[in-house]
Formats: sequence, C-alpha cells, structure tokens
Amino acid sequence: MAAAANMKKCAVRRRRRRESKRAAARFVFNRAAVAGLVVLAAIAAATLMPGLLTRFDPVEMELSASLQPPSAEHLFGTDAFGRDVLSRVLYGGRVSLGVGLAARTLSLILGLLAGTVAGYFGGKPDGFIMRLADITFAFPTLLLLIAIMAVVTPGVWALSAALGVVGWAAMARLVRAQVLSVRGRDYVQAARAAGASHLKLIVRYILPQCLSPLIVVFTLGLGMMIMAESSLSFLGLGIQPPDPSWGGMIARGIPLMRTAPWLTILPGLVLTLVICSINLVGDGMRDALDPRRLVPWKGGR
Repeated sequence: MAAAANMKKCAVRRRRRRESKRAAARFVFNRAAVAGLVVLAAIAAATLMPGLLTRFDPVEMELSASLQPPSAEHLFGTDAFGRDVLSRVLYGGRVSLGVGLAARTLSLILGLLAGTVAGYFGGKPDGFIMRLADITFAFPTLLLLIAIMAVVTPGVWALSAALGVVGWAAMARLVRAQVLSVRGRDYVQAARAAGASHLKLIVRYILPQCLSPLIVVFTLGLGMMIMAESSLSFLGLGIQPPDPSWGGMIARGIPLMRTAPWLTILPGLVLTLVICSINLVGDGMRDALDPRRLVPWKGGR
C-alpha cells in the first residue's frame, strides 16, 4: 500500500511538472504576452535603478531651469520648479508599482482567507462573508476609496491598505467558487475519509487546485490597483507633494498643458505602457493556464 501511494504521488508530481512546462511553452509562444513582460520588466528595472538613467534628485528644485523642454540634459524636460521630469517619473513609478503590488497582495491574502472559509465550511460563515462582500460591491470602488482616504492621513501605507481592503471581495468570490468546485471531488473525499484534518485538506488538496485562476486574476488586478492609486493621487488623496507619483504629476501638469505638454503626456504615456503591459501579461497567463483557452504551441508532448 505504501509503495502504491508513493508511486501515485510521483505520478502526480510528474504530471504537474509536465503541465507547468506546457503552460510555460504556451506563454512563450504568445508574442504579445512576452512583449508586455519585456516592457514591464524594463520599466520596473528603471524604477528600481533610476541612477542609471538620470543623475537628478526628484525633489530638488532649480528655478532657473524651470519648464525646459526635453533635451539631452533633461530627457523628459523639467517642471515649473526646475525638477527633472524623468527622475520624478522613475521615482514616482517606484511608488505606484510598489503601492499596486502591496495592495494586490493584501487583497489576495484577505480574499484567500475569506473565500476559503466561506467555500469550505459553508453555512453561517459563508452567508456572513458573502453578505459582507455584497455590501462592498454595493459601493462604487472609486467613491469608496475616496471616502476612506478622506478620513485617514494620506501616505503609502494608508493608500496600500485602502486599496487592498476594497479589493478583497472579488478575490473572495473567486476563491469560494474554486473551493466549492474542488471540495466535493473524489480525492478530497478520500483524504477526508482517511482522517485528514481540515487544515491539511485545505492546504494540500484544495488550494493547489485554485492557484491557476488566482495567478491570472492577481496579475490582471495589479493594473487596476496601479490605476486606482494614480486616480487618487490625481485627486490629491494619494501620494502628497513633493513626493512624485504618476497621478499627481499628470494633475499638476494639466494647467500647463499648452505651454509644457510634456509634464502631462510623458507620465501618462509611461502609466499607459505599464497598464497595457500588465494586461498583456495577464491575458497571456490566462491563455497558458486555462485549459479552455489553450493556444497552439510548437513543442513536444
């Protein structure tokens, strides 16, 4: 019996490795997804190592160099206070990407916990969590974020927490649906009959089957979080000056759109590239991981 169980485990591991290789091959075959990943990686690397592209401080003012158009010295020009726009875009990108990633991770953790409890145990916990999710969905996301940020001190951590708390409900519904579809399968029932605890059933047998859709939704939702952070900063409820952020830079450049269009266009272009790249990567991961949306690929079995 022990030998048969070990053979079965090895077969399962081999099947999972084979499926992972096939998913990776399908993703690589998707040119749009690969292009999005390259662009996203390049922008992320530039925000993490801004010193390679610019030598200027993002908050240091030089009024004698105000509103200079893009040039060899200032590739993205300067703003009304003489600050280098490229430097501010790179440092602002570090904030926007960091807030988006932190907020999406928090929403994943909260949604994973709530959805697992609701889907596995059912009954009153399920009803309470889903009604709480319905209440969250009843409010427009941006209005709910504005209400939260209006009563807290604006900052990176407050913004990340607000975005993460608002985004938990959609993730919880997805996890609940996945858990409901998995918990009744034969191998889960067999493990329960063999005496497996609730924690072991959830961690070892149920959650691994939910990873593929969670990865896709996490990736696609990352762009939404970055856009929400930029929207709040645009409205003055996110990152506060003089710290740079893409949304704040766009907002402060609008009054000077006629005389200094680079103040708005260039940060907006970088933000657009990031959102489009994340969406392309998310679409590619969906095609690679979802067996109902397989794309053809050239490779072995």
